[in-house]
Amino acid sequence: MTSAPTFSTADSHLTSEHRTRSLQAMSDQEGLDILVIGGGVTGAGIAVDAATRGLRTGIVEAGDWAAGTSAWSSKLVHGGLRYLYNLDFKLVAESLKERGLLLEKIAPHLVKAQPFLWPLKLPVIERAYSAVGIGMYDTLAFAGAGGHFTVPPQKHFTKAGTKKVFPGIKDSAFTGAIQFYDARVDDARLVLDLVRTAAGYGALAASRTQVTSIRKDANGNVTGAVVKDLETGAEHTISASRIINATGVWTEETEALATDDAGLEVLASKGIHITVPRERIQATSGIFTKTEKSVLFIIPWQRYWIIGTTDTPWTEDVENPVATEKDIQYVLDQANKLIADELTRDDVISTYAGLRPLLQPKLKEGSESASTKVSREHTVTEIAPGMCAIAGGKLTGYRVMAADAVDFALGDAASSLPSITENIQLVGAAGYGAARARSARLARKFGWTEDRLEHLLERYGDEITAIADLIAEDPELGRPLQHAPQFMRAEVDYAVRVEGALHLEDVLIRRVRLDLEQTDRGLSSAEEIASIMAGHLGWSEQTVQREIDLYRQRVEAIGAAATTATDAQAASIVEAVEPVSARVPLS
Repeated sequence: MTSAPTFSTADSHLTSEHRTRSLQAMSDQEGLDILVIGGGVTGAGIAVDAATRGLRTGIVEAGDWAAGTSAWSSKLVHGGLRYLYNLDFKLVAESLKERGLLLEKIAPHLVKAQPFLWPLKLPVIERAYSAVGIGMYDTLAFAGAGGHFTVPPQKHFTKAGTKKVFPGIKDSAFTGAIQFYDARVDDARLVLDLVRTAAGYGALAASRTQVTSIRKDANGNVTGAVVKDLETGAEHTISASRIINATGVWTEETEALATDDAGLEVLASKGIHITVPRERIQATSGIFTKTEKSVLFIIPWQRYWIIGTTDTPWTEDVENPVATEKDIQYVLDQANKLIADELTRDDVISTYAGLRPLLQPKLKEGSESASTKVSREHTVTEIAPGMCAIAGGKLTGYRVMAADAVDFALGDAASSLPSITENIQLVGAAGYGAARARSARLARKFGWTEDRLEHLLERYGDEITAIADLIAEDPELGRPLQHAPQFMRAEVDYAVRVEGALHLEDVLIRRVRLDLEQTDRGLSSAEEIASIMAGHLGWSEQTVQREIDLYRQRVEAIGAAATTATDAQAASIVEAVEPVSARVPLS
């Protein structure tokens, strides 16, 4: 164990060379204090926590960063108003404190306050008890932020007032509304910034690197892991004093590498969302309401709305969650209970599906469980001496989960190495206020519109100056993508140079994210994007074509799956697509 490190901007750049060096360094004789398995929001948060305590930390992920659940959430940082109605005060208070930290300190460039309407059907009774509930929500948030509001408190609207905020709401759907605030976040970019922050504090990070076995000594103590570089096929042996398994819906699969005994049992629950054009719904606020099976969020983003979600058990391959015709129609039906100009399938730009890793309670033989009843709270447990696993929780609480996991792994030593992540800002956050103040000057220099400027600030924070530097060095990078002018070529360049993109899908799905906002999921921009990536990654013409072909197969498969009736039918279509780097089958 070493003293607390300082942040290095150069080390936070996740180039392909940085990945190679990280794998080599993880395999050296010095060994790691902590090896984190899993590159979603929980694993990335653990890497930040461990690295900032001065621990020699490594993190590996079998796919791209945020390739699993952490790219497919509702993209909300919230206290969980529905949990308050279940009297889960502790979870709500904790989440609201974390929301405040993310908004004000940790990631103010990524996390933005977002108003929501709670439509009221009954004019008096429902308004009264809802006001009490939302008032408690505001009070818990006020207390968690140390005695100030990080978002505006609730506001009550009459029917006429509601229509001013949400002109597109159906008259029969409400008698009035209460407006409250939560926050939204680009979930995949949050994970990227966490991994980069961990690397900046000295963590060794390698994506597309799969753990294939857990090493133990003669006494059964875990001593490290064997990993396979899925890009090169090379194997590496990593020595580690402690391993933390943060693999979400792959928790049990990873546990099985270390023990035959059951550790944490995880239930995969599928949630799907759709996106529709921003102009399709006339409103300046989001909406939140309960449905018969889950909840409904209608969330405004800069160029589109995200609408979801579902909550259904998933029993297919966890690699390939996908939306079916039934899922999509369910979300449309729920949204159309509120929207006057009803949405149709023709309005849907894109769909996405993710799996929530919910802790599975022990059940008596023959009994059943509904995924909506399983707790969102997290648990950490020992899998074998020297190895623990964490599962459950939700995106908002990633930092608390990370601190708990590292504390658990350290045991008694944790008291002398407490978590300091309440005061750690993610990349892009430290100079965000100053960057925003200077941003008008950059906009004038490069001819950026107000929309483009806001887009860049909310994605890169104070690193907007790094984007500007790239363009100043090569003006060609300042050109918009031909078929997606909302993004510039510089953003693709940055995704490879700094944000760890190794494949075309990494950019289209989790960096530039055209997968969410174009009906062809960015396929029309694939050739241009691949050509920008090729120079940095040394791709041949054959490699460029293979990347485009694989992405095209994925787009076509998801489109075909969305016309099927069942999860099994949909998953079978997507499973047939060749992945860019396949996981190694584990016995």
